[in-house]
Amino acid sequence: MMARNIGLPKPTPFYLTKSKLLSSLTFLDNNQASKDRVLKMEVAFRRRIESHVGSLPTGEAQFRKFNTSPFVLLFYSLQHGYSHIHQIEKAILPAKVFSSMETSAGRMVEMVVLPEYGWQIVPSEMHSVNSALDGKKLEGDTLHLATLKSGPRCLNDEMSENFADAIVNNFEEWALNDNVKNINFTYGVLYGTKKQSNKKDWHILRKIVDKLPQGTIIESPNERWFLQFKSRDIVVTVGIRIGIELWNHIAGEDVGFMELAVALIRACILPTEVEPEDYHFTITDLKKVISLDGVPTSFNVAMLQRSQLQWLFFFAFHFCDSLESGEWDFIFDAMNGS
Repeated sequence: MMARNIGLPKPTPFYLTKSKLLSSLTFLDNNQASKDRVLKMEVAFRRRIESHVGSLPTGEAQFRKFNTSPFVLLFYSLQHGYSHIHQIEKAILPAKVFSSMETSAGRMVEMVVLPEYGWQIVPSEMHSVNSALDGKKLEGDTLHLATLKSGPRCLNDEMSENFADAIVNNFEEWALNDNVKNINFTYGVLYGTKKQSNKKDWHILRKIVDKLPQGTIIESPNERWFLQFKSRDIVVTVGIRIGIELWNHIAGEDVGFMELAVALIRACILPTEVEPEDYHFTITDLKKVISLDGVPTSFNVAMLQRSQLQWLFFFAFHFCDSLESGEWDFIFDAMNGS
């Protein structure tokens, strides 16, 4: 077993409760500014998603372009008892759709969400001063910068090294370009938690420390997910923000994650009846994840219908280590006007 890196923080599990999610949803539902942002993002998401889906494999698709593994295809055929090629084709097509959408979904989300909260999309040209950047926002005398990655385990050692180099080598030019003395740089992950991270993101911080001259570190990253240094009269803060923490940081307030979730659900999921109680899921814990147990039948908000609450829980499950029911007193209090 490899020795644990000195200073590497050991994150505790991040718990979410359904009651807290619905409390945030209730707040959003009563906040006109939040609702306006959600509706704008809903329209933008639907337009971009429909455009992307139109470019996915169709009846004109060519097998050569699927880049499938012959071993996986045969193993899968044995597992499902297939005897004809048309049977495996039905499995190949949705798998290709998922992989194709996964590569572009993150960028799609960035393009919609960042401008809504005053961020500017940064063209990330390779081998340029901005190649590590996806978004920027000037706020007073602080330049906020962000690089965004699709999931908590997509970084490797070489990429960590590259990000550390990019920050150490380019912070002065970033500050000069926007005439600031303070930079707040975020390595952001679109979903997941710090516990789910492979910790290569934290190693960006450790490698920055290794690359900087002695005496420049103000706040060490030991047992923390951020560092701060000062060099050439520029103060740079670098932080790792994953999932809900990232989206609330982007929004500048705690409602950011909920606005994103509601906008996406409204854009993608039509309201209908809730899942039947007697439906048997093959994935055994899905029923508990989406369960509406404890949610009063009279709970009602304008932004999501009851069946869409199950999608809210399904979506939020990807942003925590455990999704629990929670305490429901706040809902009864709200219903009683107290």
